[in-house]
Amino acid sequence: MAISVKLEVFEGPLDLLLHLIEKNKVDIYDIPIVEITEQYLDYIKAMERSDMNIMSEFLVMAATLVDIKCRMLLPKEVNEEGEEEDPRAELVQKLIEYKMYKYMSYELKDRQLDAQRSLYKKPSIPEEILNYREPVNYEELVGDMTLQKLNEIFKEMVKRQEDRIDPIRSRFGNVEKDEVQLEEKQHHILSYLNEHDRCSFRELLEKQNSRMEIIVSFLVVLELIKVGQIYIMQDKLFDDIIITRADTASPVALDEEFAIF
Repeated sequence: MAISVKLEVFEGPLDLLLHLIEKNKVDIYDIPIVEITEQYLDYIKAMERSDMNIMSEFLVMAATLVDIKCRMLLPKEVNEEGEEEDPRAELVQKLIEYKMYKYMSYELKDRQLDAQRSLYKKPSIPEEILNYREPVNYEELVGDMTLQKLNEIFKEMVKRQEDRIDPIRSRFGNVEKDEVQLEEKQHHILSYLNEHDRCSFRELLEKQNSRMEIIVSFLVVLELIKVGQIYIMQDKLFDDIIITRADTASPVALDEEFAIF
């Protein structure tokens, strides 16, 4: 049944729809499309507008509502995921977005009105008052403080600082990180072998400057043996290990337990 609607000025069809939803106190996610469509059409019939561009917008929305009303009577469509599609979903999304922007505009308008009530006054304090500093009474500031009391306070502060020092951890030195580049060390060893053809493994390690360099040099030698760029040999157990380039030596066994690798 049609109801009487008091004609008001609306910004557009979405504004009218939002008004009808709020007036009927219905859930925007569950719009009773039949009742809302009837009320919307009643309002359209009562409108008297000479601007056809504006009327066309309301008529397009009316056609949309009638289309949704017809689709509501038909069996519901199923999407690719097997869920039933609500013919009102797209309209509901537009109404929510419109409502959000509408209330945002109200908030901006309120802030504009509040800003108009704010007044600014430049400071008018005389310069001599602005630069005035209250004089300090040093006798009142010092009071009954003496050099002896200051010395006692100083010793107390020093003692507090010493008590904070950990007697064990404070003796630890700084841990420094040795920066040794593996590729740089490998290039250095290969360059040395290119100049001397062979070298003693012991002498090679003795030339290193730190424990970290010794470890890295040892790892480099193992890697070069693995890829076949160098050979090593040892005549007897505990003898010095000799390193040679791969292009100047060949892997020949020198002992039952030791061989060139």
